[in-house]
Amino acid sequence: MEQPKNNLKIVTDKKTNARVILPNMLTLIGVCIGLSSIRFALDGKFEFAIIAIMFAALIDGLDGRIARLIKGTSKVGKELDSLTDMISFGVAPAFIMYFWKLNTLGRFGWLLCLIYVICVALRLARFNVNTGQAPSWRDNFFEGVPSPAGGILVLTPLIFSLTSFDFININYDIVVPVFFIATSLLLIQKKLKNTY
Repeated sequence: MEQPKNNLKIVTDKKTNARVILPNMLTLIGVCIGLSSIRFALDGKFEFAIIAIMFAALIDGLDGRIARLIKGTSKVGKELDSLTDMISFGVAPAFIMYFWKLNTLGRFGWLLCLIYVICVALRLARFNVNTGQAPSWRDNFFEGVPSPAGGILVLTPLIFSLTSFDFININYDIVVPVFFIATSLLLIQKKLKNTY
């Protein structure tokens, strides 16, 4: 008995694949830069660590715009972007600040890092869930501080310490924990509903 021939062909659109690959490559470069900032902090090169986070934020702003511009958006790109944000603006700033100042606070310093990273994860998870729903006017507004802004915000005391404001005496043992707690709360804050 003769077997029927399978005439199915896998069709791929090379142009579509190329359009999806470019923004995803930019996102992956952002991951590498975020991880490199941790390496700089380990070596005590905090200036380079800050510059790396700034570059990661720049790339984070570009990859989505480029994807929309060349019609290369994808579900993989969306998830990859959130994972990159978690590394570059959650884990990396927490490690940078831990190596710079929070390690002197012992377990409390490590707890602050954990709380901040958890708040970044919650912020990104809520963003992903909300963007999967039906389009609404709320899509044009952020609820809570965006993770790239949060990552730069927690680095503010370190950035300030590297500037030439020697005449201002700042107790970073107090300022850094306050920045971590405030930024963590800003990341997960939710807009109150209008009740009137």
